[in-house]
Amino acid sequence: MPSYHCTVTDELPRPLRLDRYVAEYLQVLSRSQIKTRALAARLNGKVVKPSRPVKRGDRLELTWADPEPADLLPEDLPLELIYEDEQVAVVNKAQGMVVHPGAGNHRGTLANALLFRRLHQGGLHAGEAFRPGIVHRLDKDTSGVIITAYNDQALAFLADQFKRRQVRKWYGALVRGSLPEASGSIETRIRRDPRDRKRFTVSLDQGKIALTRYRVIRSWGAHSLVFLKPHTGRTHQLRVHLRHIGHPILGDPLYGIPDPGFPRASLMLHAQRLTLILPGDQEPRTFRTSLPPRFLEAIRCLETR
Repeated sequence: MPSYHCTVTDELPRPLRLDRYVAEYLQVLSRSQIKTRALAARLNGKVVKPSRPVKRGDRLELTWADPEPADLLPEDLPLELIYEDEQVAVVNKAQGMVVHPGAGNHRGTLANALLFRRLHQGGLHAGEAFRPGIVHRLDKDTSGVIITAYNDQALAFLADQFKRRQVRKWYGALVRGSLPEASGSIETRIRRDPRDRKRFTVSLDQGKIALTRYRVIRSWGAHSLVFLKPHTGRTHQLRVHLRHIGHPILGDPLYGIPDPGFPRASLMLHAQRLTLILPGDQEPRTFRTSLPPRFLEAIRCLETR
């Protein structure tokens, strides 16, 4: 059972709930983990509830349950590692790879591959409870930079940055048509499509606010290469927003429009850059990848038309 002992040394603006202090200041567990992992706490030697306020000088003794053993099998799958240490792995995810197991995808996922890697690096013993911490997600058909955590502390630290919108992400996309402005922003509400639960849609008064900024890199009239910067992290946000403004992403099976020029195109969306602070660091780092071959082939085709 994991444990953590400390004395509250932070200058708190006012007495703060213990669970908030653990998640926001100590960052050893996220708010959701505090619930699912049954956090137990002693404050100055006495058992207390997570709602108990803490103040500077208090002594904390924390314990929590190990994660439930995951029905996850290690698989030796090819991975392109951009960066790795004892706490995190940054991967250039291949198009077609699912991030974590789910309905219909129990094998061949990024989580399966990372479990295999940890076992064969000696960072994990067979039978030990482990499930790679998925901090954020990329759709199956979206390739590019993704970061995962190897322990609870790293997961909570990274998840807090995403929650506070301190992480910067950039995507490259090939879209239909020529955008009217060289740069701009798209801000709407996004909700699940009531007619198709697999899709999301723009709504005037329902759903969550979503903001995307874009910059056109190159245009060929019928197609454009754009740089996308999401300021929120809604499911399918970039795909929904580009469809909403009439420039769907080329090859999008859910939100796209058939393109006779590229009849067999797969989703042309790639996570190119990710900037955030790693556990133990003070300054942000940027991890980047180049556009993958499917983009380069499409661009060569457009250049020769």
